[in-house]
Amino acid sequence: MATATITAGSAPGRPAAAAAPALPADHMPVRRVIAFLAMVFGMFMAILDIQIVSASLAEIQAGLSASSDEIPWVQTAYLIAEVVMIPLSGFLSRMLSTRVLFTISAAGFTAASALAATATNIDQMIIYRAIQGFIGGGMIPSVFAAAFTIFPPSRRAVVSPMIGLVATLAPTIGPTVGGYISHAMSWHWLFLINVVPGILVATAAWSLIDFDKPNLKLFSKFDWWGLIGMAAFLGCMEYVLEEGPNHDWLQEQAVFICAVIMTIGGVIFFWRVFTAEEPIVDLRAFSNVNFAFGSLFSFVVGIGLYGLTYLYPVFLGRIRGYDSMMIGEALFVSGLAMFFTAPVAGILSNKIDLRLMMMIGFFGFATGTWWMTHLTADWDFYELLIPQILRGCSMMLCMVPINNIALGTLPPERLKNASGLFNLTRNLGGAVGLAIINTVLIDRNAFHYARLSEHVQWGSEAAQIKVQNMTQNFEQTAGLDAASAAISKLSGMVHQQAALLSFMDVFMMLTVLFASLGFFVLFINKPAQQGGGGGGGH
Repeated sequence: MATATITAGSAPGRPAAAAAPALPADHMPVRRVIAFLAMVFGMFMAILDIQIVSASLAEIQAGLSASSDEIPWVQTAYLIAEVVMIPLSGFLSRMLSTRVLFTISAAGFTAASALAATATNIDQMIIYRAIQGFIGGGMIPSVFAAAFTIFPPSRRAVVSPMIGLVATLAPTIGPTVGGYISHAMSWHWLFLINVVPGILVATAAWSLIDFDKPNLKLFSKFDWWGLIGMAAFLGCMEYVLEEGPNHDWLQEQAVFICAVIMTIGGVIFFWRVFTAEEPIVDLRAFSNVNFAFGSLFSFVVGIGLYGLTYLYPVFLGRIRGYDSMMIGEALFVSGLAMFFTAPVAGILSNKIDLRLMMMIGFFGFATGTWWMTHLTADWDFYELLIPQILRGCSMMLCMVPINNIALGTLPPERLKNASGLFNLTRNLGGAVGLAIINTVLIDRNAFHYARLSEHVQWGSEAAQIKVQNMTQNFEQTAGLDAASAAISKLSGMVHQQAALLSFMDVFMMLTVLFASLGFFVLFINKPAQQGGGGGGGH
């Protein structure tokens, strides 16, 4: 950091500080602050890109004439590539330096975005999305590592809420932004919108980042077998979790093959982790109790973050019949709640026990999901308002202390690798959470439909009266086969109620999970309020 200087004209015997006072210990050069803000914006683009595309898959499918089986690969290719890059980024950052890795990541992500906008068929789109996810994935852990390396502990109350806000806000507002862009312009702009900001971020990263130096000697020790094992393990795990619920898990041949490859890859990966001279991922960070607990909590936050980002749009689309634009308008409240809670969470992280903050966050989240267990088919913006506010505020109250606990006490030389692992746990939490949620939705939907059907079969007096009344209504209003229309309508009502009950089951499951975590926080040791790990970087 900067030091005091002595001017030529300072009087003998007077302290140098009288001529040029020493800068405060927590002073940050403007150059580094701007560099960090550019990195944060790059991370925001990389995380946001997942959800803005997921909200507009129907428009992309129509534009590329893709089948319903092919179009999910626009998302899956991105996620698989990203989940491999995130842990790998720690080694690459040490080898190439943060400056080189982040600049390559930002520039590559921007170029792949431009290519995705030019795609004319689904095969091109999948390739470009995989490139985009892999290269862009390097930006996310770099920001977390930089935040806890270059900023002194006294600045954590500002920095930690900032990265926590970006990591949670980007997925939350993704459906809103994606719906607006695809409606106002075209699906091409989902990708083109990244180009100009991406160029600016890459330029700023190359010009301003000076946090560390490269260690090119690591290249000769690069563990290629470890990389192959990790790619097979994490990539196939992501595919199995993504596709398994919709294809009856191992009954589908592709899912079964990927599960086998995942197992073999996992054996190779963990063998190399414990035997290689320079493993591709160093798991020793988990020996730090705070980091291990922080990663566990990050995993569960991933379940809640990505689970609800998925559940709300599915409910509004399937039950309410909303399109992507209407869904976005109904769900923007969570993003606003996060935005306004972030500074409050930063202040609280300096004032109260971090465990208490997490407990409030977990119980607040559980309250929001419990509220959703009273769901009906008529729920709209106003009924969803309180659960969304609870979701947004609670997510920020969880994320800030979790970031501080996990990364705030690690030594600087461990931070780059640990940051990759920490972000991986959140992504894997999201993948595992979505797989469980989809499986529960499918299984409980079938269960509830079977139970409800028992009450509307022939012989049920209430069902027959309902069908007769509906038949009379259809006879008066339409020239259709009134009896068939009435039975079809009744079947639709049963399907809708079964779907609603399955949503309630999922929300109850999330309620129990987060309420349990609220109590589990009591059993961890009190963390240092603003622990040591990362003073100014050199």
